[in-house]
Amino acid sequence: MGPVIKVKNLSVTLGGKVEALRDVSVELSAGKIVGIIGPSGAGKTTLIRCLVGRLRMTSGSITIFGQEVGSPALRRQVSYMTQELSVYPDLSVQENLTYFASMRGQSKKQARAAVADALDAVELADKAHSLVADLSGGQKQRVSLAVALLGSPKLLALDEPTVGLDPVLREKLWTLFARLARQGVSLVVSSHSMLEAERCEDLVLIRDGEIIAHETPAALLKKTGTTSLEQSFLKLVGGSHEPA
Repeated sequence: MGPVIKVKNLSVTLGGKVEALRDVSVELSAGKIVGIIGPSGAGKTTLIRCLVGRLRMTSGSITIFGQEVGSPALRRQVSYMTQELSVYPDLSVQENLTYFASMRGQSKKQARAAVADALDAVELADKAHSLVADLSGGQKQRVSLAVALLGSPKLLALDEPTVGLDPVLREKLWTLFARLARQGVSLVVSSHSMLEAERCEDLVLIRDGEIIAHETPAALLKKTGTTSLEQSFLKLVGGSHEPA
C-alpha cells in the first residue's frame, strides 16, 4: 500500500528558540505499525503532535490520506493518545467513553456500540462503572487508549502508550496493536525502548530533532551489520549516546 503520511521539510521551533525538529521528511505506509524511536528529548512527541495537528509547524508540510494535517476531514479518521492521562478522573470509565463518543458526533446508539467495542479491545469491560480515579496506572492508560479507539479511526498516533506498564499488560497491548494493523489500521507508536522497536514493521529513528534512519528492523540490522536494534542505534550515532 502507498504512503498514508507524507512529511516534507518539517521544522518546529518551540518557544521561539528551541529547535525541536529540523527539516524532517518521511513517508509512512498504510496498515503498518510504524515506530518513532529515539531517546528522551529527541523530538518524538513533537513529531507525533504535528502529525495529529496539535502543534504549529514552523515550516514544511504534512498530508495524511491526501489531506493537509488539521483538515476537518481528518477529525474522524485520525486519533491520538497522549502520554498524559487524557480522561476525567471523577467520571467512570463508561461515562468518559460515552462523553468522548458524543464529542465525535456519534448518536447514542452508535456511542453504546463504540464504547462496548473499545472496552472489550482494552479488556476493561469489568471496570466500566469504576471511577477512573480508583483505577491503577495501567488501567488508566488503557482507558485513554479506549478513547483513542472510539469511532474506528484509520490512523492511531500513540505517544509512549506502554511506558510504565508491567510486561503482561505490555504484551497484551502490542497484541492489540498487531490485530488493529491486520485490520487495516495504520499505527504510529513512539517509544524510547529498543525492545519495543522490534515489534514494529517500520522504524523511524530520531535523534536531536533529525531522522537518522528509516528502515524495517531487518533492513536496519543488515545496513549496520549488527545483531540488535540497540546496537544499530548506537552505531548510527557513533556510540556516543545510549537510548534513554
